[in-house]
Amino acid sequence: MSEVNLSKRALSLEPSLTLQISAKAKKLSEEGKDICNLSAGEPDFDAPKEILNATSQAIFDGHTKYGPAAGDKELRKAIAKKLQIQNNLNVEFENVMVTNGAKQAIYNLFQVLLNDGDEVIIPAPYWLSYPQMVRLAGGKPIFLNSAPEDGFKINIQDLRSKISSKTKFIIINSPNNPTGRIMAKEELLQIAEVVREHKNINVLSDEIYELILKKEFRHLSLASLATDLKERIFIINGFAKGWAMTGWRVGYLVGKKEVIKASSALQSQSTSNVCSFVQRGALEALKINQEFFLKINSHYDLRREILYEGLRNIEGLVVHQPNGAFYAFPRLPNKSISSVDFCKKILNDYGLVIVPGKPFGDNQSFRISCATSKEKIIDGLSRLKKAVHNYYF
Repeated sequence: MSEVNLSKRALSLEPSLTLQISAKAKKLSEEGKDICNLSAGEPDFDAPKEILNATSQAIFDGHTKYGPAAGDKELRKAIAKKLQIQNNLNVEFENVMVTNGAKQAIYNLFQVLLNDGDEVIIPAPYWLSYPQMVRLAGGKPIFLNSAPEDGFKINIQDLRSKISSKTKFIIINSPNNPTGRIMAKEELLQIAEVVREHKNINVLSDEIYELILKKEFRHLSLASLATDLKERIFIINGFAKGWAMTGWRVGYLVGKKEVIKASSALQSQSTSNVCSFVQRGALEALKINQEFFLKINSHYDLRREILYEGLRNIEGLVVHQPNGAFYAFPRLPNKSISSVDFCKKILNDYGLVIVPGKPFGDNQSFRISCATSKEKIIDGLSRLKKAVHNYYF
């Protein structure tokens, strides 16, 4: 058999630690081990029935053919209207394109705007796919560290120090994966001021968790606070998290019309249109009333509070209170055990599945999810407390 010479792009990709741990957890479960999984990155409830019905009906109504690469115009118009009303943004449907999940929106954006050697500033902790997609587009990730003691706030002076003549993007993600943090208005305004000082810098604003918020919080889109920068702010969003439509794979990119046109051309030569009948389900999702989100968030608020209080009461852990999404990102007591080894060890010893912090940019922390039942969260916290005590004290 001849040797396979993989491309430099393929060789630059790091294997998924999350998938490795998930596979091990599945194997242990099949062998009869009692497993408590707190690694979920998706809601544990079904999408509303209206969405399910609209999606299935669309098949019988003939929405099964090829469609425009940028997405059905009706859905693009509905997304633009949502952005106008709910996010206070001045956009038209030509500023919107529909993608195969929010991940493809990010991938497309970097592919059409990054050149070899362009730098992208990524505040850490970060969603694990950002650096990989930057590298695949020929760019260079520049990491900006933050800490739970400071509420994971972006230090503006540190941000300024990371900027060079090659800086092309700053990424912001609020509510944040993996920390559950929500950026304050003052912080967003400070970032906008930095961007104003550098005419060649764009912002990628990942807002996929905008609908999963603690009761007293509200989501603010940077583009609504800095209208003079609208040509340089690109919004990433989708239907996966807020409507529990992860398997639908419907995301969207919002930005300058010329960039949307280029991104659509790229998509036409790669995946083409998002599944036609699935887009009808997304259209129906935008009609769901506010009561649905109030109900869902009441569940998340309770679970998030149980998770936070439980973590806070485990000796040695340092945790910042999450107010959005469905994660927390605690720091381990010391560096004697890496996050990867800790997660492997706690799976083997206690049957608890959590995600190492290393791929999120912090090898002394781990991500733990509350997208599950209260009983499972409490069970997981009990296992975690025993493990931390036995491993560190």
